[in-house]
Amino acid sequence: MDTILDVRSVSKSYQSGNKKLTVLHDISFSVEAGSVVAIVGPSGSGKTTLLGLCAGLDRVSSGTIEFNKMRMDDKSEDERAFIRNRYIGFIFQNFQLIPTLTALENVMVPMELQGERHIRAQAVSLLEKVGLGDRVHHYPAQLSGGEQQRVSIARAFSTSPKILFADEPTGNLDDETSAKIVSLLYELNREAGTTLIIVTHDAELAESTQRIIRLKGGHIIADEQTHHSKPQL
Repeated sequence: MDTILDVRSVSKSYQSGNKKLTVLHDISFSVEAGSVVAIVGPSGSGKTTLLGLCAGLDRVSSGTIEFNKMRMDDKSEDERAFIRNRYIGFIFQNFQLIPTLTALENVMVPMELQGERHIRAQAVSLLEKVGLGDRVHHYPAQLSGGEQQRVSIARAFSTSPKILFADEPTGNLDDETSAKIVSLLYELNREAGTTLIIVTHDAELAESTQRIIRLKGGHIIADEQTHHSKPQL
C-alpha cells in the first residue's frame, strides 16, 4: 500500500509570554492510503494540534510532514490552502456549517471553490446518500445535531478528498446518532477509498478502526493495529 501521510520527528511549541510551551514532542508515524486510524488520548495530550499539523492548518516547529508525497512544512500559506481544498476533507465536533446557507448550499461551497461544474446535482446526490434528500433546503438551525453532522460529512466528501480528518465527529451526538454517523463514514471510506484519521474520546469508535495511535503529554505512548483488516461497525 502507498503511504499517504508521513510524519517525521514532529514537534510543536508555542510561545506563551516568556515561556515556551511544547505541545508535541518528536512525533513520528506514517499512514497507508485507504486506512482508518484513530488518534486517542486525554484532553491536552496534543491530539487536535497534531490533526491541524497533518492537515496543513498549522506549521510544525521542527520535523517534517509529507502528505501525498508533498512536503507540507515548506509550503506557503497559499500552497497549503490549495492542497487542503483539493485533497483534504474535515469534519468537526461543532459541525462548522455556514448558518446563512441551506444544507445544499453548504455542500456546494467546496465544489464552487474548486470551480467544478454541475455541482447542484452532485450535492443533492450526496445529501441523499447521507439520508437528507428531504432536507436540502433547510438551514442549519432547522436541523438536529445529527442532521447537521451528516451535512458536514456530505460537504467533506463533496470534493472526493484523498484523506479526511475528523475531530471528535460523534462528540456532540447521542449513541444511536453516533452509530449512524460512523457507519456513514465507513461506507464512504469503502466506496471512495478515502483515508480516515479520527480523533476521538470514544473507546468503542477507536476500537472499530484498523489502528490506534495513543498520545499522552504530547508523546506517542502506543501505536497498535487492531484486529480488523477493515473498519468494523
